[in-house]
Amino acid sequence: MFNAEPFISLEAEEFNEKVKQGYKVIDIRRADEWEYYGVIEGSHKITFFDEQGGYDIDAFLNAFTDVVTDKEQPFILVCAHARRTKAVAELLALQLKYKNVYELDGGINWGWIDKGYKTVK
Repeated sequence: MFNAEPFISLEAEEFNEKVKQGYKVIDIRRADEWEYYGVIEGSHKITFFDEQGGYDIDAFLNAFTDVVTDKEQPFILVCAHARRTKAVAELLALQLKYKNVYELDGGINWGWIDKGYKTVK
């Protein structure tokens, strides 16, 4: 586990343990990425950035708060390579004051698929 305040990066094994403990998984990639690479089973698909890097924070938060209903509730963010999750994790932790923010280190490509774990389409 890497502690890079204000969020924590998890290796795949740690990720699996947190999921077993009931942590919600939020996949913030785009629909084309979900379709091409698949998703980690049980993930909630809530896109944050579009193809141009733009975003609609209100639309994201509307869907996000349906899954993460309390600012104390732990959750794990997933993207392709853990670049977008870092930006979103900082926003959620620093500006919106979520307390238990995690990300999958390396994202789905470098931290999951490359480690031999499967996705579902």
